[in-house]
Amino acid sequence: MDAAFVGAVSARCAEVVREPLDDLPDLPGLADFLAPAQELTAGGKRGRARLCAAGWRAVGGAELAEPLIGAGCALELFQAAALVHDDVIDDAATRRGRPASHVRFAALVAGGAPDPARFGANAAILLGDLLLVLAQREMRRAADLVPDHRSAALRIWEVMTAEVAVGQYLDVRASTGELLEEPLETALDRSLTVIRHKSARYSVEHPLVLGAALAGGSPGLLASLSRVGEPLGEAFQLRDDDLGVFGDPAVTGKPAGDDLREGKRTPIVHLGLALAAPEDTAFLRARLGDPTLSAADVDRIRAILIGSGARERHESLIADRHRRATEAIAAAPLDTETRSALHALAGALTRRTA
Repeated sequence: MDAAFVGAVSARCAEVVREPLDDLPDLPGLADFLAPAQELTAGGKRGRARLCAAGWRAVGGAELAEPLIGAGCALELFQAAALVHDDVIDDAATRRGRPASHVRFAALVAGGAPDPARFGANAAILLGDLLLVLAQREMRRAADLVPDHRSAALRIWEVMTAEVAVGQYLDVRASTGELLEEPLETALDRSLTVIRHKSARYSVEHPLVLGAALAGGSPGLLASLSRVGEPLGEAFQLRDDDLGVFGDPAVTGKPAGDDLREGKRTPIVHLGLALAAPEDTAFLRARLGDPTLSAADVDRIRAILIGSGARERHESLIADRHRRATEAIAAAPLDTETRSALHALAGALTRRTA
């Protein structure tokens, strides 16, 4: 079912992203505006859609049902919007090994506009906004197909979409503030709060619970799935933070060390600041957030994080959350097939390399 479902979601994404061409026929420039969105939504692992399907199946929902495909599509469109906006916020040049949307837009007017970069950023913000509108429309269509469960599903969706915006704000604020000298546990708690609301819940917990709610899952089942998704979402984002420092650009599609250049105050950075030798801590403080950070500087930071034990401690945070998620899967009232699917997803989300 997984391959067929992923294919159906991809096909639906392609249809929905083309809908503005039908809504606004013959509008000049619209095809160029939509092109980055079409490329972005054509790829990806469909992790959020697959988690939604796991929640749907936990209630016994029929495979390849139209409400599930629609919800999966809505989640993928929302993810695409978040990626477009995130790349603007981080001034990231690439996404999945290709130019980010704002870079593509800037290239459209290069040589013909006084400030192509500003045009590119403005256009990408607007494209992200359009993707949010399309995601919302598709989610409402999906919910309308299950009127008895519509309210519960839309409530989860609305909390999720609002929470991501707040989490992004917390992340931006943390990255621009002063690096405080404070106890490690205080710094970790703050950084974990940011990743929980920026990414962890919407990447795993909300899609999983949304699928179950859409299929009419009981409050008890939704609570059980939430206990699975919360720690698994944190493990997913912690792995993402590790890849932001140690990932292979050929696999991740992003330059090595971008999170360091952007000044991300992630748990692995806080562990490094707390556990490294004084001269290494001073180097981290001086160079974190420097957009000119060289490959040699990135290599030195990697060596500091490994040598200080920060990366090993960070891996233990991931392992702890994976363990909690697997225990929650074992305790949840699930059939064997759904339990097996969730265990497979848990492994894939925490051991991924991209």
